[in-house]
Amino acid sequence: MKFLFLLSAGLSLLCFTANAQEKTQSPGHNEIIETLIKNEEYEMDWFAIRDTAKIEIGKVFTKISKTKNTVKVTTTVKMKNMPDWIDETIAELPSLNPVKHTSVNTQREINLNFGKTTTGYYLDKKDNKKTGIKEETGSDFFDSNIYPQIIRWLPLKQNYKTEMTIFDYNPVTKAAILKATINNTTKGFLAGKSVWIVTVIDGISQNKVTNTYYIDSETNQFLKQEIDMGTKKMIMEKVSKD
Repeated sequence: MKFLFLLSAGLSLLCFTANAQEKTQSPGHNEIIETLIKNEEYEMDWFAIRDTAKIEIGKVFTKISKTKNTVKVTTTVKMKNMPDWIDETIAELPSLNPVKHTSVNTQREINLNFGKTTTGYYLDKKDNKKTGIKEETGSDFFDSNIYPQIIRWLPLKQNYKTEMTIFDYNPVTKAAILKATINNTTKGFLAGKSVWIVTVIDGISQNKVTNTYYIDSETNQFLKQEIDMGTKKMIMEKVSKD
């Protein structure tokens, strides 16, 4: 009888552990390890894959600036003969509750100020049409622009799976509360380095695009990202400063 009790307790504990790592992450309830959030700058080369050839599209520069109460993530995309694409997100620490998001490229400009009501504007540069944004967003979510960084701030381990609640805005669906899902995490090697290989889908692409991140298990840096879009594929590779 005692053995059966212990067996039942053990199975319950296993089920609890499995469910614990698969719970939904949000600013109000998450497993983010704040000490992993650091001031950082890095550069990645961005390629399209055509047959077996790698064709460079551009370069992506990321800067993470951390203060006592906030973290700012700025991403700048540089492509030949084109203006820079710049995205910037500010979130509170330690929760990563979103504060502000701006995004500027050749096609459009977005400005979002988060709160119980999210305000801002969307500017379609092609039609020169500016749309005001005022959406009731009392839910608990991360800004979609920061969630790829959150992946490497989680306690990654073999078979780690979880979901994140994210906010995304586009002029068709307006404000949307979506899910980003870590489908699996495995240990592997990339160029001789031990890495976590993390596969992710999200509601932004209607779960049709798979992103695979290769994260150095010692330095916690992004080394590579693969973007699979059915018949099309892109890759980002970290530029070594050594």
